[in-house]
Amino acid sequence: MEIIVVDDHSTDRTRDIVSSFEQVKYIDLSLHTGSQILNSYKKKAIETAILQSSGQLIITTDADCRMGAYWLLSLVSYYEMYKYKFIAAPVDFSSDRSLFQSFQSLDFMSMQGITGAVAYTRSGTMCNGANLAYTRQAFDAVGGFSGIDHIASGDDMLLMYKIEQRFPNKTGYIKCKEAIVTTAPMPDAASFFNQRIRWASKATHFKDKRIIAVLALVYFYNLTFVVLLLVGVFKPSLWLVLVVALLAKIVLELSILKPVSRFFKKENELFWFPILQCIHIPYIVLSGFLGQFGTYQWKQRSVK
Repeated sequence: MEIIVVDDHSTDRTRDIVSSFEQVKYIDLSLHTGSQILNSYKKKAIETAILQSSGQLIITTDADCRMGAYWLLSLVSYYEMYKYKFIAAPVDFSSDRSLFQSFQSLDFMSMQGITGAVAYTRSGTMCNGANLAYTRQAFDAVGGFSGIDHIASGDDMLLMYKIEQRFPNKTGYIKCKEAIVTTAPMPDAASFFNQRIRWASKATHFKDKRIIAVLALVYFYNLTFVVLLLVGVFKPSLWLVLVVALLAKIVLELSILKPVSRFFKKENELFWFPILQCIHIPYIVLSGFLGQFGTYQWKQRSVK
């Protein structure tokens, strides 16, 4: 087992902390980028680490993540059992049960539910870079991040799609509680929107038409509620249609979220789901729009 930490221009004590562990390798990314300005430092970080590693199974996570004692064991066991070239794994948001963090947790949990469903039905390629595994052979076979290295995000889903295209039916999703990685939600509304806009920004770069269709459906589905609300000002009878459609949305999505919340042990958060629709719908519409036509701030960097 090799443990490699890539320091992406941090200003904290990363170097000192990593250096205190003899079995952990430290890489200062600034030595590999110099004065070069990149649009995706994370892809460069992963690529640099892989070049300096010798293992055959690459497992990636993020600096703000926490995992259980059997995280690696579960992923490696799953790989040994199925021999997938790419493995997507579950990610969860920690929560202090405040309304804002519960909203983020519910929103992210729904994405995880879609990720698992898409993998199970083989109807697309979805994953999260905080918890991934793929073989060195597959990474090299598709040329790593070549062709997508100019895109700010997409070190996860865009790479997964490349590997799925090169090795059909060799991508999987591990539904195992021991494999869950927990990450912190955004501390404030500004950082939350910047994160979601960053995620939405890669949508037009997907070549997987199935995922584009899913994302478009979700977007226009939520946009319908905004349109009904605005047009209802001139034609109030449409507000009844809005209420009925909203109730149908809540019932449908709760039925989907219930087993997902049980897996992540967050069934208590479902209480907030109906109430938070007034935030969730406009946020989906706004972040989806800005992800395609705006810029955003991420880790003190302005990204297009």
